[in-house]
Amino acid sequence: MTPEEDPSATEEPHRPLVLHRLKRDEGLTWRSSVWRQIRRRCSCTRHKARATLLAFFPILKWLPRYQLRDWVLGDVMSGVIVGILLVPQSIAYSLLAGQDPIYGLYTSFFSSIIYAFLGTSRHISVGIFGVLCLLVGQVVDRELAAAGYLSDTVGVIGGDYNASAALLVAQGNSSLGPACDKSCYAIVVGATVTFTAGVYQVLMGLLQVGFVSVYLSDSLLSGFATGASLTILTSQLKHLLGLRIPRPQGWFTLIKTWYALLSNLGNTNVCDLVTSLVCLLVLVPSKELNDRFKAKLKAPVPFELFVVVIATLASHFGHFNAEYGSGVAGAIPTGFLPPQLPAWWLIPSVAVDAVSIAVVGFAITVSLSEMFAKKHGYAVDANQELYAIGFCNVLPSFFRCFTTSAALTKTLVKESTGCQSQISGLVTGAVLLLVLLLIAPLFYSLQKCVLAVIIVVNLRGALRKFADIPRMWLADRIDTCIWSVTMATSALVNTELGLAVGVLVSAFCVLGRTQRAQAVALGRSAGRALYEDLRAYEGLGAPSGVAVLQYRAPVYYANQRLFQRSLHRATGLDPVAERARRWKLEKKKKRRRRRSEQEEDEALPPAEVAARARAEAVENGIVGEEGQSDVGVLKVLMPARKKKEDAAAAGGVHSVVLDCSAVLFLDTAGVGALKEVRSDYQELGVRLLLARCSRSVLDTLERGGYGALNPDQEEPVFFSVEDAVRYAQNISNGNEDKCDAHC
Repeated sequence: MTPEEDPSATEEPHRPLVLHRLKRDEGLTWRSSVWRQIRRRCSCTRHKARATLLAFFPILKWLPRYQLRDWVLGDVMSGVIVGILLVPQSIAYSLLAGQDPIYGLYTSFFSSIIYAFLGTSRHISVGIFGVLCLLVGQVVDRELAAAGYLSDTVGVIGGDYNASAALLVAQGNSSLGPACDKSCYAIVVGATVTFTAGVYQVLMGLLQVGFVSVYLSDSLLSGFATGASLTILTSQLKHLLGLRIPRPQGWFTLIKTWYALLSNLGNTNVCDLVTSLVCLLVLVPSKELNDRFKAKLKAPVPFELFVVVIATLASHFGHFNAEYGSGVAGAIPTGFLPPQLPAWWLIPSVAVDAVSIAVVGFAITVSLSEMFAKKHGYAVDANQELYAIGFCNVLPSFFRCFTTSAALTKTLVKESTGCQSQISGLVTGAVLLLVLLLIAPLFYSLQKCVLAVIIVVNLRGALRKFADIPRMWLADRIDTCIWSVTMATSALVNTELGLAVGVLVSAFCVLGRTQRAQAVALGRSAGRALYEDLRAYEGLGAPSGVAVLQYRAPVYYANQRLFQRSLHRATGLDPVAERARRWKLEKKKKRRRRRSEQEEDEALPPAEVAARARAEAVENGIVGEEGQSDVGVLKVLMPARKKKEDAAAAGGVHSVVLDCSAVLFLDTAGVGALKEVRSDYQELGVRLLLARCSRSVLDTLERGGYGALNPDQEEPVFFSVEDAVRYAQNISNGNEDKCDAHC
């Protein structure tokens, strides 16, 4: 062949990219590394102490830079408006948590003040959150039943006293006294579970595990909140109807509650039902008007407060409690109660429940703070948020408060009314303090059905997610499945179990995506050393004799076999099946050869058969002219036939280049899978080359003894796919001199 017909004969030798890896510090052992970290963390300097203090109290960092003229008006306005909205909501959500109204006001007051000093977000509003109130209320009802207090069929909050329960309480904590009734014991349980959840959150902050929030996806949290909203809605129907039925315990509470509601429907209090319908007819349209015209309104109209005031006046002057038996909020004291330690003996009973409460509260707070920080161009510290929300639970628990977190609705109100910093949180605390000291007793006649209406109306946002299911399905089916499973489990089975199931389903979906990964055949664009998916783009061509593949997932113990099968499918060559096919083909050839030899021997005289066999042996050099052996003729001819069979079996492919740029990591099983693939292909005469491996993958291959990682060896790992393809083609064409020694 002339040089014009063979371009490879005249082109310059291809010199691939060669990079020399940096040498590691061999003298650095794990002991010295650990000791270095300990010294760095435990050393104390004036600068480090100041930085630690500013990090723990962010208010010391941003307060000196506060722009008084530009920000104070917006902060004061947003703080006052949120404080006004919190008054009826705090009283209402106390009902959901199984507590007296005063404790809801305490909770909102303390959390607003503490977060202003410790939080890193400028916009979120920390206070009562419906899902957490539901979780706390379930624990409170369970512990009340376990202590022997009578259910709601006899009395509600502040209800009947039980001698056995009082004895149990007195034995467990003498500071409560023998006169601790149902209301007293309920807040003891609520404060204890709040203290425990807060301790968990502070410990998570100390351990620097703020990153765990990334494992709770938006679809998981949304499904959990929607499922819990259905449970909240169902739990408030008894107050809307004026029924006194106990809150079911255990699993399937939604179904149990509906069964109890339908069974007691004949006992509906007409006064509560009418009041509930009137409040719904007022609040639902007014909320929609606030949402529709929020861009034009400087602040949302506090219709909830108006409804509470009017309903309280109507109940007081109409004597709804005395005349119609309608449940009311009851006496709400002014001022603050002295601090009290949590019930230490109750912690083992509520420790497991506090885990889910702590995780949900932290996840909601961090997700909201990061969302608004990204929107307004500043950063938040997830670990500091853990400290902030943890102390918002630990410290108020001594003042009989229950669990808090960030709340989306009130945060949106703060942002839309001009909030610029957590000064608005201090203003909100001042408004609540005014209510606690002066105004709280005026809500004595407020009906509980009105509070239930406020809770139900505020669930609109979560319940609207059902209308978004078609859009979610079109956007991402896996996220929609996670949302649906989490929502259904939270609503129908158990709220805490729904969170755990959602996390497990999310983890299995991530694992499932690595299981579904396939090796993709890559092609080269004309005139450029760019390799992309052959099925995704036009104008790409596969290099001659080389299969270029890319596996888009890590290779580890769970998908090693799937990885091997995927490579076999992509190359069209299964080594196991090919070995079986060759074995069967060889057996057929042997049988056919024996049959033909027998037929020829039968047709020829014996002397002629012997003479022909001897002549063939002498001609092939197996035996000399005087030798007697005729064994080994087939063995001499096998290598040539085997080479032709290898090329035919591989479909003309003599090399496989694996692009490892999408392989995030390997484990020991993954390295073993690569070794096995390379060995199987070598038996068939096909070369396996690796390209574009990350540093972590190279380290794992080196530790796993994969071999061929030294550039001086025969087949190194290449830094580009083009280098690997050129190397394979040159070696296959017998042009070793065309390939650089460092290839």
